[in-house]
Amino acid sequence: MSAQGRSLHEISRLLRLSRNTVRRMLRERQAPAAPPTPQAAVQQRLKDVYARAQGNAVRMAQILASEHDMELSYSTLTRWVRQAELRAAPQRSGEYHFAPGQEMQHDTSPHRLTIGGKTITAQCAALSLAYSRRLFVRYYLRFTRLEAKHFLLQAAQFMGGACPRCVIDNTSVMVVGGAGAEAVFAPEMEAFAATLGFKFMAHRVNDPNRKSRIERPFFWIQTNFLPGRSFADLQDLNAQALRWCIDVANAKPKRSLGQSPEAAYALERPALRRLPVVLPPVYEVLDRVVDLYGFVSVDTVRYSVPERLVGKTVTVYKHYERVDIHHRGAVVAGHDRVIGERDVRRTLPGHHTVPQRAPREPALAEQLLRGEHEVLQRYASALKLHRPHGRGVRALHRLVQIKRSYPIEPFLAAVEQALKFGLFDLTRLEHLVLRHVAGDFFALGGDDGSDDDDA
Repeated sequence: MSAQGRSLHEISRLLRLSRNTVRRMLRERQAPAAPPTPQAAVQQRLKDVYARAQGNAVRMAQILASEHDMELSYSTLTRWVRQAELRAAPQRSGEYHFAPGQEMQHDTSPHRLTIGGKTITAQCAALSLAYSRRLFVRYYLRFTRLEAKHFLLQAAQFMGGACPRCVIDNTSVMVVGGAGAEAVFAPEMEAFAATLGFKFMAHRVNDPNRKSRIERPFFWIQTNFLPGRSFADLQDLNAQALRWCIDVANAKPKRSLGQSPEAAYALERPALRRLPVVLPPVYEVLDRVVDLYGFVSVDTVRYSVPERLVGKTVTVYKHYERVDIHHRGAVVAGHDRVIGERDVRRTLPGHHTVPQRAPREPALAEQLLRGEHEVLQRYASALKLHRPHGRGVRALHRLVQIKRSYPIEPFLAAVEQALKFGLFDLTRLEHLVLRHVAGDFFALGGDDGSDDDDA
């Protein structure tokens, strides 16, 4: 009817259709032409180039342009590759479904952050319940088996229980051999997990999707929790992380759940295994020998012990926040554990007594100058004070030599005169003694000069 020249209004009236429907049908009356497909010869050439380029479409375009003079756009080349079925079709992705209290997932991730104005790399440890997706996060400067046990205990207390299965990757902190289904876990970690009521399970290598419940939150932590926040120290960081878990991560509704993780956790909590009445202690036992300075070294940090234990072997119980030192079954020292510092000392009052030096006896020269004449004693004391270095022993020895070399009366007269004018140059003091000796014992320089002639 349109080809016959009938108007849009007439076609709409005769067919009893709206004009918009007629317009759409007229626009779609000609189907788009099918995209051109490469010929058989070109398809064979694509197979050869695809194998040479190892499936890299950019390299394929370069080879076709340089060797076969074929200038193809990237979109055309990838479409031809799909049409030739050179690439395997992607497989359908599955998903996991969990019953309440069936599984929890744990993992760690290194994060760059600023603490106290210093940028460091800290290990972010996280645990999530697979059903309710309730999240618990805590940061550590390092993540050894001591920190792993401390974190699992904190997470179990936060969740109010544990699931019978905890999925992890093949980290050496938990696994001592094998991988995946053949993983062999460290006996101490297995025993610790058994006390909390769960067992570890390692997923197969290169299958992080098996624990996607904990893999995905790490990106959220880096993009939501860390930006725009400042942290004074590690304790402040963990306090803010806990508050973020409660107020944001577990309170925000999730589309996949249809509710918040906290609301789903209310349904899952009755299915969790209860924690034991007595929680397992988290510590590491070390044997140390007290050094000659009265310290034991733990992680490059030196902790003091009573000095009576110098050279003896003590047992160190390294907890996450404390270091307790035992000797013969008794606690001899307890320190707050130093975290994040190296090569420092921690000394408790009473461990190390300060040796008191015996008063030094005066030098022999000073003893010879004491108690004989009051003026000489005062001059000797002032002479010591005017020596910037040492005890003035050499000057006192020189003073004793002068005293022994001249008569006592002119010597004391010269000393009294030198003390009066603050003269402590012993060479000049000796000249004063000579002047007094010359005036008292010799008649030098007569009026007529006869003494000079006789001399």
